[in-house]
Amino acid sequence: MAQVLEFKLPDLGEGLTEAEIVRWLVQVGDVVAIDQPVVEVETAKAMVEVPCPYGGVVTARYGEEGTELPVGAPLLTVAVGAPAADTDAETEGSGNVLVGYGTGAPPARRRRVRRMAADVVTSVADAPAAGTGSRGDGPVPVISPLVRRLARENGLELRELTGSGRDGLILRADVEKALRAAAAQEATAQEATLLPPATRPATTTDTGGVTRTPLRGIRGAVADKLSRSRREIPDATCWVDADATELMRTRAAMNAAAGPKISVLALLARICTAALARFPELNSSVDTEAREIVRFDRVHLGFAAQTERGLVVPVVRDAHARNTEALSAEFARLTEAARAGTLTPGDLTGGTFTLNNYGVFGVDGSTPIINHPEAAMLGVGRIVPKPWVHEGELAVRQVVQLSLTFDHRVCDGGTAGGFLRYVADCVEQPAVLLRNL
Repeated sequence: MAQVLEFKLPDLGEGLTEAEIVRWLVQVGDVVAIDQPVVEVETAKAMVEVPCPYGGVVTARYGEEGTELPVGAPLLTVAVGAPAADTDAETEGSGNVLVGYGTGAPPARRRRVRRMAADVVTSVADAPAAGTGSRGDGPVPVISPLVRRLARENGLELRELTGSGRDGLILRADVEKALRAAAAQEATAQEATLLPPATRPATTTDTGGVTRTPLRGIRGAVADKLSRSRREIPDATCWVDADATELMRTRAAMNAAAGPKISVLALLARICTAALARFPELNSSVDTEAREIVRFDRVHLGFAAQTERGLVVPVVRDAHARNTEALSAEFARLTEAARAGTLTPGDLTGGTFTLNNYGVFGVDGSTPIINHPEAAMLGVGRIVPKPWVHEGELAVRQVVQLSLTFDHRVCDGGTAGGFLRYVADCVEQPAVLLRNL
């Protein structure tokens, strides 16, 4: 007799509470193997293929493509334990494939699973169908803490909402829709009060050519994170112009030799890690609840990458332990994955310091917003020929503006200025960096 196991949307990374179904990779009735990807979802951080920890026949799917599901909501059900045949599978589950997978099953044993006959599928026909169920008379179901917080911060009563999720589950989209409706109603009421009768809109459905785009997915995640950074972090910015002529000559000499090419970003990253070794206060974060500064021994270096889906910040793990060649290779790998939309949640979390090369947009300077919960970000403008006093004479040199935005809780201006001055010195005289290796 087949057993029906329910596979729920796992925790796909730190801070993620929901995901949107982009594409189903299996149909009802298909045979799946252990750890076979069954659905492609989009989180606020990346596109992810989710593997199923069970092997058997898919008996139900929950949610159409485009549906947003909270972590812990059912994805599909699988009938396992069929008689022998074609595909090896561990019917008890594969264990912790992703964060929070925890199937809770006893130690797995090997079985053979084949495409089940119609009578096997029929025997599990009492499995719940996708999208069915009743909310009953109990509290309105809300799994996501993000949804509860969003409603609470905006004074929205969840009991008054009708959830669009399975069994009436209230999703973030439901809360956002209610907030947009309330805002539109309030705006209409204000217009009706302030405008003269002859100029008041005849209806409230005509938006007058205004386009409204929901802040969801990656755009919503960026908005939430940057807003939190501005709200919580007392940031300050200092900047300096530096003569990058010698740095560019050094890079040209390195790339003239045989071997992989070295990027400017890799050289700047190497300078950053050396500077953080001298000023470790900036490789930290603030635990607001404990009122403690948490300093990190390892540098996980994030870098801003613009993609068609929006801005993402991949993280180079243990950047302090990599040379310029290894850094160049990792930057290239992560950049390609970002453009292809294949970054994993692990590629986008855990950073301790961020390097932002906004010079690629053709601008000289900026005041970066700190990538919460980090304590600092180094911004780099474009490197362009400019008049510069070099060895007492006016000359045309390759000049770059460097800016450091830092959390004033972790250090004062002396530390921040010392860090930035060291970075500038290494840019102007790469031998400074070599002397400290």
